Amino acid sequence: MKDLSEDHTTSAMLASRFGNAAHVVVQEAGWRAPISAKTILHPVSFELEPGRVLGVVGPNGAGKSTLLRLLYRYQRPSTGCGKIDRVDIWSRSARVVAQSVAAVLQEQPTDFALTGFGGTEDTRDADIVEGALARLGLEGFANRHLGTLSGGERQRVMVARALAQEPRLLILDEPTNHLDIRHQLEVLALIRDLPLTIVTSLHDLNMAAAVCDDVLLLQDGRLLGFGHPETVFTATTVSNAFSVTARQERLSPSDAKHQPYHLRLGKTPREPSP
Repeated sequence: MKDLSEDHTTSAMLASRFGNAAHVVVQEAGWRAPISAKTILHPVSFELEPGRVLGVVGPNGAGKSTLLRLLYRYQRPSTGCGKIDRVDIWSRSARVVAQSVAAVLQEQPTDFALTGFGGTEDTRDADIVEGALARLGLEGFANRHLGTLSGGERQRVMVARALAQEPRLLILDEPTNHLDIRHQLEVLALIRDLPLTIVTSLHDLNMAAAVCDDVLLLQDGRLLGFGHPETVFTATTVSNAFSVTARQERLSPSDAKHQPYHLRLGKTPREPSP
């Protein structure tokens, strides 16, 4: 018989770690372009328990960024709604929502001063900023301007800036863009370590499978699958979604699951020369 005390202990540990994370519910949320009335995102529904990491994946133009914009209250859904802790985010002001939701986007501001986080000399705010910079290994960047940084450095700074908001829901649009291998791994480790609910769009399906609790697969604005990566990322589903040939493999000697892809050219991909 299962020891119920283990369930209580696990629940208590999760509540302690994710007590400040957001509970997210999306109900039939969709979006149409206002002028053309073209449907960019067909109605989507899913639920994220506090502390879950969701990876939003799909081909270019599938509607990933549109879904993220609905979640951080940039675009009002044409249908349905998005809720944080059972409250529709559009029933609250943008200022109030910003106290719970932070977003790191691919479109970054031209420049801002790192010393100007929040524009306050409050000691607690300063501690928050220093902590965010330290977490991303950016202590030496505190007095530099965004325009002087490389693409990878800028991306890490934007993540630190979002963490300085102390959000309960963190939304990341392609957070590993412009990052070298080491900094990709650092950002992915950070995503797994943060006691927040996180929604992130990713292009690399193997990366999404490794870091995300759940994945949401879109194609042409329609939901193809939502759930655990092993359930959603079947060879057939991935092949159809991306118009490629996908296979399920295990790497040796790590025995890690891996999914390679090949173009559909009507013939077997050419093997590299020895």
